Amino acid sequence: MAFQIPISQTQSFSTDRPPFPSLSLKHPCLQSWIPRYRERMGLEGRRRLSSPRLRTTVVVSATATEMPRKPRSGEEEKGFVDEMRAVAMKLHTRDQAKEGEKEPEGEPVARWEPTVEGYLRFLVDSKVVFDTLESIVAESACPWYAEFRNTGLERSENLARDLEWFKEQGNAIPKPSTPGVTYSQYLIKLSAKDPQAFICHFYNIYFAHTAGGRIIGKKVAEKILDGKQLEFYKWAGDLRQLLQNVREKLNKVANSWSREEKNHCLEETEKSFKYSSDILRLMLS
Repeated sequence: MAFQIPISQTQSFSTDRPPFPSLSLKHPCLQSWIPRYRERMGLEGRRRLSSPRLRTTVVVSATATEMPRKPRSGEEEKGFVDEMRAVAMKLHTRDQAKEGEKEPEGEPVARWEPTVEGYLRFLVDSKVVFDTLESIVAESACPWYAEFRNTGLERSENLARDLEWFKEQGNAIPKPSTPGVTYSQYLIKLSAKDPQAFICHFYNIYFAHTAGGRIIGKKVAEKILDGKQLEFYKWAGDLRQLLQNVREKLNKVANSWSREEKNHCLEETEKSFKYSSDILRLMLS
């Protein structure tokens, strides 16, 4: 690594992000919700909703309260998260998951030869992405995002501690590189204009890290860190319960979506995999 920078610089990208737009009646979150709200209100409700005064009331209410309705019949036992998982599993190879349908690409994790320098690039770019996700959720440009604050799955602080540890070992901390910065910029734009697609990335990033991400982290630690478990792969509390809590929130949010909006969310899965794979490959650089 050619140079040294303070750990704080690995967090600088998120502080320079473009401002999030304020919520209005034309926001995608409300555009998909208001027609179904009108339908449930009935004829009298539609007449009242046509007045400018009530339109204002709907916007204020939607930004201050939870929008998702009660689960539809038949969705109570199997929620939308199951659909997201099914699509994600199909993008795995058969050696990664029994539901996998893709052909293997490159060496399996067990044969990887990562370097400390490459692993640091992966951690720094991962932090850029997690910083961005946590900032988007904190800002909550879309009311749904507020559901995902303080879930216990957040990774930014853990990654900051890991990077500090590497620095104490005499390693230079690299600047964020193209894969992480590009993905961060994409997530910021997506969160403002396409909330269903953003939720797809949110789900895949966090849930993949708790599954395959942990396996990769363990294998890499055995090869280059004498088996040390980084904070990146530790969670406070019962991880299974944390994941279940987020599953329930995701299902709750998706219950307010039309079938078309759900399909649109699912269609974003492959793009999520591509961006994450670009960051993962940094380990071998």
